[in-house]
Amino acid sequence: MTFTTRFAPSPTGPLHLGHAYSALLAFDMAQAQQGRFLLRIEDTDTGRSRLAWEQQIYEDLTWLGLTWEHPLLRQSEHLPHYNAALMKLAERGLIYPCSCRRSDIKAALSAPQEGVPLAPGVYPGMCRHRKMDTRQSGDALRLNLGHALKTLGPLNMIETGAKHSGTHQLDPKQLMRDVGDPVLGRKEIETPSYVLAAVIDDAAQEITHVVRGEDLYQTTFLQMVLQALLDLPTPIYHHHGLIRDEQGKRLAKRDDARAISKYRADGVSPSKIRTLVGL
Repeated sequence: MTFTTRFAPSPTGPLHLGHAYSALLAFDMAQAQQGRFLLRIEDTDTGRSRLAWEQQIYEDLTWLGLTWEHPLLRQSEHLPHYNAALMKLAERGLIYPCSCRRSDIKAALSAPQEGVPLAPGVYPGMCRHRKMDTRQSGDALRLNLGHALKTLGPLNMIETGAKHSGTHQLDPKQLMRDVGDPVLGRKEIETPSYVLAAVIDDAAQEITHVVRGEDLYQTTFLQMVLQALLDLPTPIYHHHGLIRDEQGKRLAKRDDARAISKYRADGVSPSKIRTLVGL
């Protein structure tokens, strides 16, 4: 199968040096394998996505010297595919409606916990008893992760990154502790979460290698669960290191000082960007 990878930004702010590193690394890997490099616009967050940010993504990546196949995939144009996957999970009793607010979750987490201790901010499952026919307007849809894991056998991830290289088996207890029951549909069923939409798109685009930051390592195991539940192929993963600021914090879109567009405006060359990110 042809080596195929993708860069999948969300048009919710400016691309920064961390994005440049991930995109360039994926592009270089595809070029080295005489493979395919795809660009995907993950714009399901309708409240924050902007066409102006999307246009700047194209401009920044073109300036960096990247090319990609057309037409590219915009997630907002493929909502029925994600909804169909949600319905498959619903038919198997694997998702449930959730009306909890952040304040509800915070209060529940502050109470004494039974069973496996949860990582900070992990949803403790207050709505897990609810059935889909109790869903009301505004409810999110969550995966019952514990129930889902019981339906699956062992899951292995093939990793090519320097830090995690090799084959790694998913640890169900660790995933429950660190991730919990994730949201797969936000508010209305027509708005899928990132973890679900990315799994559907990776399969549809025949992605063989996913190049992403090491901060998404646990997310990868969650997506492997969804791939197994939906009978979709699991790509090979390459988790790279993160570009950090002087204080050691990973860059975020709000860190405009390291936006690619600012380097462009200041006359920095694309080759200098490669040097700055260690390529």
